[in-house]
Amino acid sequence: MRSSHNLARVETTFDDDSVVPNAGLQAPAALAQKLGIAELVDARVKLRADAAGRAHCGVKAMTVVGAMLTGGDSIDDCDVLRAGAAGKVFTQTRAPSTIGTWLRGFNWAAVRMFDAVGRIVLARAWAAGLGPDLDADLTIDVDSTICQTYGTAKQGARFGYTKVRGYHPLLATLVGTGEVLHARMRGGNASSARGVGTFIRETLRRVRDAGATGGLTVRADSAFYSRALVSGCAAHGARFSVTVRLLKPIRAAIEAIPECAWVPIEYWMDGGADVAETTYTAFKGTRDERELRLIVRRVRPTPGSQLALDVVFDYHPFLTDRPGDMLALEADHRRHAVVELGIRDLKAGGLAHVPSGKFFANAAWLALACLAHNIARWTLRAAGGQWADATAETLRCKIVAMPARLVRTARTIKLRFPRNWPWRDAYDAALATIRAIPAPT
Repeated sequence: MRSSHNLARVETTFDDDSVVPNAGLQAPAALAQKLGIAELVDARVKLRADAAGRAHCGVKAMTVVGAMLTGGDSIDDCDVLRAGAAGKVFTQTRAPSTIGTWLRGFNWAAVRMFDAVGRIVLARAWAAGLGPDLDADLTIDVDSTICQTYGTAKQGARFGYTKVRGYHPLLATLVGTGEVLHARMRGGNASSARGVGTFIRETLRRVRDAGATGGLTVRADSAFYSRALVSGCAAHGARFSVTVRLLKPIRAAIEAIPECAWVPIEYWMDGGADVAETTYTAFKGTRDERELRLIVRRVRPTPGSQLALDVVFDYHPFLTDRPGDMLALEADHRRHAVVELGIRDLKAGGLAHVPSGKFFANAAWLALACLAHNIARWTLRAAGGQWADATAETLRCKIVAMPARLVRTARTIKLRFPRNWPWRDAYDAALATIRAIPAPT
């Protein structure tokens, strides 16, 4: 990053009212218009009668979503939409103080109303062709994450099993597209599986309401192994694949597997891992008792480690009701780790912080962060090709961050972007796809 000029002596002024920062926000903002998000929020989200700032919820929601798409992670970051000529392009935005007042007016009922908005927007985006193949089998990953906070002023922020103070939301993401299908804010001391029964039922209903007709599979780690999860999947005809801890009954079932049943698999160390399966009766003695497939991967100790002095295997078991080849199911279950990519993108954007001292305001913030995340994913899919797999950070750096100069000609607004922008083709493709989407009915 060198220059023939003395960069320290280049004069700088902040006086140009025609420059639009983050002008590439036009594409995701146009998509939000096509999906009718602001109108949905106005129609569905009703704050309590005595809440300050209860009017114009749609404009305020889209102000927060727009700020998040530019990389904002706090209420004050909403001011970026009012810099330069941005306010002349994105005309309906609100000040950070107004946004803070509005968020503090949320209660749990209003948060649930926002969940309903997310469900309808998901269905509209999928109907527009921005989601998965609706006739194909879909896989849903369920996980939770810790949103760290500092100090004692935030309602619901507690120390949990990780010994970190914060919140502990539940998340469900779709494999292949990275969309967040559902999210629920919880206090920091909530156990991982708290509320997972109703959460998975709501998630599966959302997917079906959005038009998915193929088979559904839910993957989760051992923290979510419970009757609530399994019965919730069964109630909606979904298969499941969930890791289990090495409890005594599980260990006994593994020890009963004959040595000849173990099948070697590819591993970084030759002969380092094998897979076998047996059957296991889960929830014995309850009305949810059922016989499931117990598939186990065992891993040999790393050469040179203390465990290598004796053959001490590390076992990784999971239970499933899925039919199919054992090795294929085991490899697919390990791919549950991709859920962390969605969490990474959320925390690289709006969920980097939970900004309010009010629990329900932060629950609304989570819903807005997920909405911004999904708009980003749909914009990338609209760009086509390899962009569909790009990260939200890539969208921000290469598309949204484009500056432009605002020009008005014959009552028409025109954005003049930099010549030779390296990713112009992706932007043009995304905007063309978005423009072709019919308005919601």
